Amino acid sequence: MLNTNNGMTTMMDDKITHEMNWTLVFDEERNHLLLDGHELSTGERIEIRVFGSWVPGQVAMDSAGWYLMTLDQVGIRLHGGLLARSCEFRFSQQDVSPASSSASNSTILIVDDDTSLLHALPRMLALRLPEVKVETAQSAQEALQLLQKKPYAAVVSDIKMPEMDGLTLLGKIREAQPDTPTILITGHGEHDLAIQALRGGAYDYIQKPIERDNFVAALLRAIQTCELRHQVQEQQQALELYTRSLEVLVQQRTDELAEAHSTKDKVVSLVSQELNEPVTRLKNLTQLLQQKLGNSELSEIVTRSFADIEVSIERTELLVQELLNTSDIETKSFILRRQRCDLTQLCRNILEEEVAGTSMKLEHEGGNGPLEVEVDEGQIRQVLSMLLDSTRSATQQENSTTVMLQQIGNEAMITLRDQGVSSLGAGFYISRKIVERHNGHLEIQTFPDERRALFITLPLSQQHPEAPTSADDGSMQVPHTHAIWTITYDAEAATAGN
Repeated sequence: MLNTNNGMTTMMDDKITHEMNWTLVFDEERNHLLLDGHELSTGERIEIRVFGSWVPGQVAMDSAGWYLMTLDQVGIRLHGGLLARSCEFRFSQQDVSPASSSASNSTILIVDDDTSLLHALPRMLALRLPEVKVETAQSAQEALQLLQKKPYAAVVSDIKMPEMDGLTLLGKIREAQPDTPTILITGHGEHDLAIQALRGGAYDYIQKPIERDNFVAALLRAIQTCELRHQVQEQQQALELYTRSLEVLVQQRTDELAEAHSTKDKVVSLVSQELNEPVTRLKNLTQLLQQKLGNSELSEIVTRSFADIEVSIERTELLVQELLNTSDIETKSFILRRQRCDLTQLCRNILEEEVAGTSMKLEHEGGNGPLEVEVDEGQIRQVLSMLLDSTRSATQQENSTTVMLQQIGNEAMITLRDQGVSSLGAGFYISRKIVERHNGHLEIQTFPDERRALFITLPLSQQHPEAPTSADDGSMQVPHTHAIWTITYDAEAATAGN
């Protein structure tokens, strides 16, 4: 203890004992904790090495396992491998010399109006914690002036002081340096003041007469707490800096991708336009040759070659158009020219055009009146043509393609069913984008035996009456079929063509 009755400091180092240190061992089978072969029990006092200093406490156990309840009511989990000892905790010069690096170059402030104590505490700390710098103040006002000049790792202050007591100073410290732990010194038996100090934000309290070991232990914990707070702040600042740099990097990469995407779209548009000219010229030349040789007797090879050339030109035209449409959609230069039209008549016209001049025939069922929508007729015609084009190779003698037009509530649905042996390719992507621009949806569903179904939904015109709901469930829409078309292989037309 520190005896300050006559202003003299007496160091009771003759009672310091040197104890052996051991490592905790955990017995998993018995769920026991062993220290030097001794089985620990709850309530037993031991000390463990944490952050370079010894932390005393009592052994306790809960549902999660063993832990050490420290003097400041902090639970530390115990496990095998921790350095520990089972002796009454006493500081010695040997114990303190390898102290935690957090105490190195730390500065603390001691505030007390008792001159003898103000001299005794720094001398004692110089022997126990030589790495810690100690500054003193004889009044709270002097302490506040020092606090405005520099930060401290911890502040130790007496509670009872003239002019401004320790509790008031505690509030000022929390305003000036909120991360600095404050330890208050109370008189013996002043439990109410101690509780009031803790509620006011004090890190710990020490009772007079001051027991040097408890004082040094509390001071070391306070310094370590301050250091940990600073480390957390530094890590948070580093994390914020890294986050900001990451945001800048992401934005930079996003701009680069946007620029590359824009360049790609420009290249696609330019190449598509350049391809369009030779394809058109090749098509015109092919038609001119066919006209010139129309009255001549051509061999079967020449006739077949012209047919193949025409098919290739049509396919190339379709690919060029798909490239142009993709470029327009991606560069947001895609413009819809909506107009009110009958979707039933539009589907009929497109299907008749698709089968004209081919070995296919079109069969029609239904006819429940018009189904009005507000769409870009040219774009919807292109969507249906691209989707139907993929069915041509699929429609053989044993297969057919069915197109159904229905009204479901305030939407029109076109269902296209085929064998689905050909790939949709880029046409499906373009078609879906066009339908979505009309506030509709395009979905595909596959079935066994390579069968598939394409569903196109488009909103009806506002003037078109909505279909009635189900009589059983008001939220359930009943589909109303307007028309069904079936495309099949026409053997007679194929024989006549040959």
